[in-house]
Amino acid sequence: MGTIITVMQVVLGLGFAGGGALRLTRPYAKYTQLPGQGWAKDFKPEHIRVIGVLEVCGGLGLLVPLFWHALTMLTPLAAVGMALVMSGAMVTHLRRLEYWNMVGNLLVFLAPALFVAYGTLVGLAV
Repeated sequence: MGTIITVMQVVLGLGFAGGGALRLTRPYAKYTQLPGQGWAKDFKPEHIRVIGVLEVCGGLGLLVPLFWHALTMLTPLAAVGMALVMSGAMVTHLRRLEYWNMVGNLLVFLAPALFVAYGTLVGLAV
């Protein structure tokens, strides 16, 4: 079970860090033109940057404890933080009536993040 959680932790960490880096490095006008990023037009450029910073920090929070074991408690905190970010994303997609994006966020990001948070907390308690 620990291997599954670790693999999910790495995949989520790389996914969130990469997505956040994309939001931070692309100019707003170009980012909103990317496929599937129409939601970004509902937000100011500063908000997209904040989301990017949160995702990079969350991704690093999932990855760094794998190499620096003194920070193992950071993993469930980062996973819950990313689940909260994805909850906000789901609300945005609900408001825009983008139901398939909501389902994607739930299955690809939110549920695995909560699984990693729960799994690492249970592992820490043992």
